[in-house]
Amino acid sequence: MKSHERKRTRAWVLHPDIRNDPHRRDPGPALEEGIALAAALPDLIVAGGEIVRVDRPQAGQLFGKGKIAELKDRLKAAEIELVLIDGPVSPVQQRNLEKEWGLKILDRTGLILEIFSDRARTREGVLQVEMAALSYQRTRLVRAWTHLERQRGGLGFVGGPGETQIEADRRAIDEQLVRLRRQLDRVVRTRELHRSARAKVPYPIVALVGYTNAGKSTLFNRLTGADVMAKDMLFATLDPTMRRVDLPDGPEIILSDTVGFISDLPTELVAAFRATLEEVLAADLILHVRDISHAETTEQARDVEAILASLGVGEDRPMFEVWNKIDRLSPEDRVVIEGRAGRDAGVFAVSALEGTGIGPLLAAVAEALQGVRHADEIALRFDQGRARAWLFRQDVVQREVQTEDGYVLSVLWTDKQKAQFAALA
Repeated sequence: MKSHERKRTRAWVLHPDIRNDPHRRDPGPALEEGIALAAALPDLIVAGGEIVRVDRPQAGQLFGKGKIAELKDRLKAAEIELVLIDGPVSPVQQRNLEKEWGLKILDRTGLILEIFSDRARTREGVLQVEMAALSYQRTRLVRAWTHLERQRGGLGFVGGPGETQIEADRRAIDEQLVRLRRQLDRVVRTRELHRSARAKVPYPIVALVGYTNAGKSTLFNRLTGADVMAKDMLFATLDPTMRRVDLPDGPEIILSDTVGFISDLPTELVAAFRATLEEVLAADLILHVRDISHAETTEQARDVEAILASLGVGEDRPMFEVWNKIDRLSPEDRVVIEGRAGRDAGVFAVSALEGTGIGPLLAAVAEALQGVRHADEIALRFDQGRARAWLFRQDVVQREVQTEDGYVLSVLWTDKQKAQFAALA
């Protein structure tokens, strides 16, 4: 191994299937998601994972003594260095399991925070993750503060020099949170200035939201021609990305790609990323992108709707559902899904990867944002140059013929544009 390469940590994923949990998820897909979360961290080698059935969680160790002993032998044989428990683990449970197994433990919240820290690129994103991590650490014994002076993304939970556990100095954490909030306030004020400047540009905002790995970034790239990171990986996109898009037979819009949502998203992160998700709150239209090929697409959609509601996005906000990844369906299922989408208003079946179904989606977006366009013919005198220039700026002119008295223009416009032109002329 080259000297500059980081040693990767061998990890094992455990999904506790807690039988008496009223919010219990289907354990098979839940474990797959936990493994995919772990695989999203480049410092980890995911050696495997398993479902652990738990009738009633043990307050001190989560699992029963027999299961802990059985897992200890299996983890030792597989040379595991880090156990990722796909669910909440109390500080006491974490400490006791680490002592029993002689391994580091990370729960779902800690893993998601680690991924976000590794992916954050903007100053705002970095500050928000650090604040969320500090809020999380404040409740438990934490490792050394390598994340405050790290040379790479990451919080020091997974590896590196920050492995020694220490008692959290709550006063120091609170002081650091105050400093971070001041820095974040300055960044947010700058973003608000940019947003105010953008509000003066008459471009409607369309925001892409959805469960992580639903294909938002692939759709964003398809619509904008941009080169945003789009991988078959959870949380491939973290910081918001915005591009201007010219809709065919429609207005120019600003399209915003956002961080993916996930079930049991840490409350610390929902609060910390509220500023990042303000683009969704300001959107004229929301496109809820769903991976329609996923076994739990309905449950994922509910998770997204719950997070949107917690952010203050009301049911009155215009929203389309984009059923993505129809290319992954069997031919029979694809016919059924396309038929359902065709019957349901505001639902569109697409393949962002192949480009299938994009045309009808864009036409509906254009119609929603500016109303139905219709054809008219307008005669203008030569001295009506200002009105003629306005029509061209609105991009509604289909054809123009010069006559002895002026111009005859064939236009395709909305009732709103027609009314604006009447006031101008």
